Amino acid sequence: MSLLIRGARLYGEGEPVDVLVADGVIAEIGSVRAPEDAEVVEARGQVLLPGFVDLHTHLREPGREDAETIETGSAAAALGGYTAVFAMANTDPVADNAVVVEHVWRRGRETGLVDVHPVGAVTVGLKGEKLAELGTMAKSAAGVRMFSDDGHCVADPLLMRRALEYSTALDVVIAQHAEEPRLTVGAQAHEGETASRLGYAGWPASAEESIVARDCLLAEHARARLHVCHVSTKGTADVLRWAKNRQSTGVISAEVTPHHLLLTDERLSTYDPVNKVNPPLRTASDAAHLRAALAEGVIDCVATDHAPHAVQDKDCEWAAARPGMLGLQTALSVVTETMVRTGLLDWRGVARVMSERPAEIAGLADHGRPIVAGEPANLTLVDPDAEWTVRGAELASLATNTPYEGMRLPGVVTLTLLRGQITAREGKIV
Repeated sequence: MSLLIRGARLYGEGEPVDVLVADGVIAEIGSVRAPEDAEVVEARGQVLLPGFVDLHTHLREPGREDAETIETGSAAAALGGYTAVFAMANTDPVADNAVVVEHVWRRGRETGLVDVHPVGAVTVGLKGEKLAELGTMAKSAAGVRMFSDDGHCVADPLLMRRALEYSTALDVVIAQHAEEPRLTVGAQAHEGETASRLGYAGWPASAEESIVARDCLLAEHARARLHVCHVSTKGTADVLRWAKNRQSTGVISAEVTPHHLLLTDERLSTYDPVNKVNPPLRTASDAAHLRAALAEGVIDCVATDHAPHAVQDKDCEWAAARPGMLGLQTALSVVTETMVRTGLLDWRGVARVMSERPAEIAGLADHGRPIVAGEPANLTLVDPDAEWTVRGAELASLATNTPYEGMRLPGVVTLTLLRGQITAREGKIV
């Protein structure tokens, strides 16, 4: 069975062309006559991109299946145009050993909507006291390529140095949740005018920036690959620019979330815990600098930090609420709003930050590939002119904690292919 995508604009450029997919790969591009057995999708000039890759997803399974499962999270990912996601380690039990990461990997394969790659914990139990079995997880059936204590910072500099040193022999990436914990005790919001006015304990930007500066130096010393999670401040972007300009060994990469590109701490005035996230929403100035840094390439990619929560963990007072927001189904639309409509990125740039660069960072050979004959057919078709209204209850996730509730956003994913198989079409899972 083959599939013909008729009249798509590759990367949003040039005249529409036909793309024939057969046996999981792109078979032909141009003016293609549909084979007799081919299913035909009329693209009508929509934008065809490589399938998106998310380096930062929380799927909650095992342990918090009341908030999300690998199946529902995978559905949200496919509907959002993703073909591969990296599931963070803060599950219950923690993904700090081969048994748990293999469970996540196998459940992803059973679901089959996206490639689910488990992220292993850096330290046992995410406690920041003792290194987890990095080598065992890397050599397991799951083939773990990224390790992170996300949700917690590896604050001990000696432990972080050891993790980076071990990672070089395993050829894996250490992804850091940059937060100096002694600077954020009791913090509830970005340290600034809004927090002062609302009476929230402040979360200083330096808590993030100081750890990023430290870890860039440690990674350079160890000749290791460091990935900085959810960059949220102008200062962090400045540190990354400095580090990338001076690095002669190792590789430093970084991600920014859609919500840090669009939303600011001014939203906290409603006291609605849906806006509570870690790191916190920052200022309009920070958001503007993050958008510029992403366009420049100082920040490498967009990652959702998709963080579903059960109702009782969000529908409560601010201080007791869990931090986090849904992101998989809205990411493309937020990037369209903040980066494409503003002229900061064209659609080839979107492919770079949402597909090509994250796949390269993670070492995925079959994702983020050029749209040419012979390449794997992991593809996403986007209607750039369509708009939709976000409703949390209508999203595929079990949770509904989206900060974009009621917003009308541009850019709609109309088709997602994983190795040539349709996983999502016109807002429905196939």
